Amino acid sequence: MYLFPIITFTSSFVFPPPLSLAGCDSSNHTLRVVYSPKTYIGSPDRIPDQKRRKQRYEKAGQSHLFAFWDTLSAEQQAELAQQLDELDVTRVNQVFHTAIKADEEARAGKSHEVQPPPPSSVENTIEGEADPAKVEHFRNVGLDAIAHGQVGVLLMAGGQGTRLGSSAPKGCYDIGLPSHKSLFQIQAERILSLQKIAAKHATSSSSSSSSSSSSGVVIPWYIMTSGPTRKDTEAFFAQHNYFGLEKHNIIFFEQGTLPCLSLEGKILLETPSKVATAPDGNGGLYRALRTPYNKGQSETVVSDLEKRGIKYLHAYGVDNCLVKVGDPVFLGVCLEQGVQAGVKVVKKENPKESVGVVALRDGKFGVVEYSEIPEALSEARDANGELSFRAANIVNHFYTTKFLSDDVPAFEPEMAFHIARKKIPTVDLSTGQPIKPSTPNGMKLELFVFDVFPFCGDKLAVHEVARREEFSPLKNAKGTGVDDPDTSRRDLLAQQCRWLKAAGAKVADGAEVELSPLLTYSGEGLDRFAGQTLSDSGNVEP
Repeated sequence: MYLFPIITFTSSFVFPPPLSLAGCDSSNHTLRVVYSPKTYIGSPDRIPDQKRRKQRYEKAGQSHLFAFWDTLSAEQQAELAQQLDELDVTRVNQVFHTAIKADEEARAGKSHEVQPPPPSSVENTIEGEADPAKVEHFRNVGLDAIAHGQVGVLLMAGGQGTRLGSSAPKGCYDIGLPSHKSLFQIQAERILSLQKIAAKHATSSSSSSSSSSSSGVVIPWYIMTSGPTRKDTEAFFAQHNYFGLEKHNIIFFEQGTLPCLSLEGKILLETPSKVATAPDGNGGLYRALRTPYNKGQSETVVSDLEKRGIKYLHAYGVDNCLVKVGDPVFLGVCLEQGVQAGVKVVKKENPKESVGVVALRDGKFGVVEYSEIPEALSEARDANGELSFRAANIVNHFYTTKFLSDDVPAFEPEMAFHIARKKIPTVDLSTGQPIKPSTPNGMKLELFVFDVFPFCGDKLAVHEVARREEFSPLKNAKGTGVDDPDTSRRDLLAQQCRWLKAAGAKVADGAEVELSPLLTYSGEGLDRFAGQTLSDSGNVEP
């Protein structure tokens, strides 16, 4: 009688090395062999076998990445193998060719027909310019969606505060308010405040249904970090007890990366055992939404949105202290237009302000740079005396979940990455010696978050808002006087001073009064200050 051993594997891969003898049970003659895999990402045909791995890269014209394989230690080989197995080299080549084609067309000086956004897509809700009743209608439509649990917010927070003199994530930065709250805390408290406003709306609105709960309105917060910032961002939130929000309603995920390429499209090695990589731009958001946010698990932001029943997403950048997180008016504008995507804009200050504007390029929506608009057009004015090309982009967007889950993947291969030619440290492929180039030797490829606009057809809402109420970016080091901590602090305190005065209060000259977002989301609920004179600087909490 012959006894055949029963072999059990803990991985779905078939016969991948290495194998280790885990144990032998003499009572039932069963030999148990366990395979302990690393995380490999890709299709089933990417079995982590060195021969197949090398064949895949040879087929893609990137076999030079194995130039030093035989000289590497076992640990270095494992690290490089994992990096190569996680890389979709076919996609890298496709991204390169699409980017080069677009870059060559741009360099050839191909002319484009540029037009302002069609009036039907533009909605102005600026106080003093818009019908208050219409703005209130938009607000109620947005609050209905929030109250019914259909809205999430997405924060793009992958950057570090390097230009601000800090290595911490930008959202940790304190702009110098009396409370010394970080940007993260300000935004978290706005979410808390908006949840309460929506809950109150749910109890008083005749349009609310039994599916909405006055005490259980939740706005999930999806926070896109990066490799260098994720750990510190998560630690900062934990340290501050998630600023009063429920931990399970905050989902952290990472912006993607792409290999750095030579000018000929070859993947560069940073060291003999490591591929050189760089962030893929804030437009990498779209792919990141469909990538598991925790290694070894299958959940993605898109799957979480679908599981929670989130239909609409408000996305914004971390460095704007005036951002109205989850703005119900913006939501209402987009929902009333029935669009799949929307963008907030502010008015360009003058024809020569060097800022990208939302416009039509060859009949398709896009962000057109200042340099692309002829001087005569940049100075053109409409019938109301406004600049025709005035819709300045502020990285503040609306999306439907369906657009992100179904539509974007379909046209994503057509989106052209932007090429940034850089001096990229690499290694000499013949010697392995480090090379620090003095001139650009390669490229980093980036996608911008607005690169989806040309694929929106006529389904893009353009929401025009007041700059002083909604946009004060933090870009530069303290003391520069432009888009720095001092201007952010000034603009936020000035806004809140206006709110107090509108409520009937007086603010003494020189007094800097900060209003907690927990007290007011956008100037509402300040009746208690009517008739008061505020002469002391400080922070006012509920």
